[in-house]
Amino acid sequence: MTSKSKNLPLELPTPRRARFSLHNAWRLRLKGLVLPVLIVLLLEFVVRIGWLPSYQMPAPSEIALTLRDLADGALWKHISASLLRVLLGFAIGASLALVFAAWVGLSREAEAYLEPTFAGLRSIPSLAWVPLLLLWLGIDETSKIVLIAIGAFFPVYLNGVAAIRDIDRKLVEVGQMYGFSRRRLVRRILLPAALPGLFTGLRSGMSLAWMFLVAAELIAATKGLGYLLSDGRETSRPDIVLAAIIVLALLGKLSDGLLAGLEKRFLAWRDTFNGQSTED
Repeated sequence: MTSKSKNLPLELPTPRRARFSLHNAWRLRLKGLVLPVLIVLLLEFVVRIGWLPSYQMPAPSEIALTLRDLADGALWKHISASLLRVLLGFAIGASLALVFAAWVGLSREAEAYLEPTFAGLRSIPSLAWVPLLLLWLGIDETSKIVLIAIGAFFPVYLNGVAAIRDIDRKLVEVGQMYGFSRRRLVRRILLPAALPGLFTGLRSGMSLAWMFLVAAELIAATKGLGYLLSDGRETSRPDIVLAAIIVLALLGKLSDGLLAGLEKRFLAWRDTFNGQSTED
């Protein structure tokens, strides 16, 4: 082997490189399970030896039995009701947020008219909207979906405006120099450059949608995970409360994972720093 060939970087063949990447992805997922498993084992131990009273903090094994009993009963009805509300509310709120973010991000005049009002509205706590929406829209599904849409709107809007305003001015000037029309400038330069920030806003909006769902269902609902939380509190069943919280956490993680997968697919062209591993 010549000295020149010794200095060449070693590259794995494509199939081996793909298997290596898949192996690393699974290792990262397994590492993500370490902390939850440790917490579950610690809680089981602490409750079993009596350091925590079981009527306040049930053992994880007892919560698992409660989840099994709920799964044989009305749990799926509560999950489907909550999931439908979140999807509808998020779709409405995120769609409106993207429209207003594009308008404000591209127009200083629109920002002057809209931003002061939006800044005040996003400071209102979620529970403060509930009595007003109940007075206006009643206790049916409309008030719950509108509340969730409000929760999803502001993080998507804020991140959308920031993503547009953070685009490098030189990219826009290059497009204008090549005679791009406004539509082509948005499609070829502004939208691709703003996508990372937009996906950050969508993921934040989805998280807020789940939070606002609980606020809506705790007060005016006969089904849903928020109703299950309230029912567990009223019947002094902390195992039901914790089971509902666990289901909410799992659904939130799954929805965020779907958006993260879409982000990875649409932004596969980026060559960005992904953090260093201790094995590097």
